[in-house]
Amino acid sequence: MSRIGKKPVELPSGVTASISGQTVEIKGPKGTRSFHATDDVTIAVEESGVSVTPRGSSKRARQQWGMSRTMVANLVTGVTSGFKKELEITGVGYRAQMQGNVLKLNLGLSHDVDFPVPEGVTVTAPKPTEIIVEGTDQQLVGQVAANIREWRKPEPYKGKGIRYKGEFIFRKEGKKK
Repeated sequence: MSRIGKKPVELPSGVTASISGQTVEIKGPKGTRSFHATDDVTIAVEESGVSVTPRGSSKRARQQWGMSRTMVANLVTGVTSGFKKELEITGVGYRAQMQGNVLKLNLGLSHDVDFPVPEGVTVTAPKPTEIIVEGTDQQLVGQVAANIREWRKPEPYKGKGIRYKGEFIFRKEGKKK
């Protein structure tokens, strides 16, 4: 039995859910999101929220049960509060700034990096050493943050690069005389 799958997803006030076939559509203050579930689970809207139950006792049905419930919960979180990733830039001369819909990064390369912000995500740079990625789709927010970080990952000797806020970088000892 899935401990996660047993619990129904509660719908806060201002959020509505509708089901057509295997597609769940959640509407909230930040927009509309949908998820198409596999045929291994049954999704139902009740007064307490959205419940997910497996169709049978096969291994695949049990796997999809908890995953589908979590996906629906992420839709509800996305349309109510949204998702956010914060990045920090460390290094002399490393900085970021927004110009329209393009994030300009100075990362010690021979050229500036122009990162076009995809649709559905908001990127802001409140300080030159801070980047905030926000949106309603958790996967898209995480992927955009990972793509930005990929330009200059933190190196282990001085810790220079782009890191997630609160990320621990394992530091190595430098050369000895």
